[in-house]
Amino acid sequence: MKKYLSLILLVIASFLATAQPEDPKTLHETAKTFMRTGDFDNAIIVLTRALQQDKNNLEMQKDLVMTFFLKRDYQKAKEGAEELMSREDADVVTFQIAGNIYKALEEVKECEKMYKKALKKFPKSGSLHSEYGELLFAIKDFSAIQLWEKGIEVDPGFGGNYYNAALYYFYAKDKVWSLIYGEIFVNMESLSERGAAMKQQLLQAYKEKLFADANLMTGEEKNKSEFAKAFLTSMEKQSSLANKGITVETLSMIRTRFILDWYATNAAKYPFKLFDYHKQLIAGGMFDAYNQWLFGSTENLAAYDNWTKTHSEEYAGFNAFQKNRVFRMPQGQYYQVL
Repeated sequence: MKKYLSLILLVIASFLATAQPEDPKTLHETAKTFMRTGDFDNAIIVLTRALQQDKNNLEMQKDLVMTFFLKRDYQKAKEGAEELMSREDADVVTFQIAGNIYKALEEVKECEKMYKKALKKFPKSGSLHSEYGELLFAIKDFSAIQLWEKGIEVDPGFGGNYYNAALYYFYAKDKVWSLIYGEIFVNMESLSERGAAMKQQLLQAYKEKLFADANLMTGEEKNKSEFAKAFLTSMEKQSSLANKGITVETLSMIRTRFILDWYATNAAKYPFKLFDYHKQLIAGGMFDAYNQWLFGSTENLAAYDNWTKTHSEEYAGFNAFQKNRVFRMPQGQYYQVL
């Protein structure tokens, strides 16, 4: 009898455990699995049930809005985003989601209004500056560069503004910032498609912009940035090396001599992380490998592959060094003047 009673109690306990609703955290994880697999309808069902138990959960509400967006139900996504933005605890990601929804709906004025509100709340957000600038640039409002520059100044650890500004300056009459911002971005995001494209742009910029004229200061009379002028002055001292053409080898020589001159004349006045990194690589005997990594595959992939084989130890040493570092620009090293 006791045996049967124990079995009955076990069945009842099992039934009760099964009947109990799952906690919101578990439901949220289930919903995220559905989101990752593209099953947006089930993700919405599960998130809706999770929010019935924890109605003020910001992360779950963001995921629900994002799921509507991914499903391309933009109207419901917009309604949810506007509700989210009214919350006191609305974060940067909340406004980024809203920006994507407004862009999908092509509601440019509403989107711009939203970014202005977001930047009042988060004035040091690099991502919001970057995305607001992209919105303006898409409608050919070139004041976008002011947002990207401000993003670089207030949040130098965020890469998107360097990318956008480098592209802008590459197509503008500028010899300096497409090079500097482009190289910073490559060091921050080297493995992405954007990083690979930026390497190609960098090589073009050295050929087509910086060394297109033997006198690097030509057309720089109205340049307001003393840092940029100092950069060009130091680069011009190496200009004769460009007589051999712009190749990985000549760039390595030009840039090595530039760093030596910069630290003799300008480094105390203009501390700069990118140039500190160059100096470190030179001291460690890795600067040639770095320049090969930066320009080689773009200039001539076969020659680059050959270089890595004939300089295998040097290449392996640089690769090992690079994998163990994270490049970030610090605060206070902003020198552009618009």
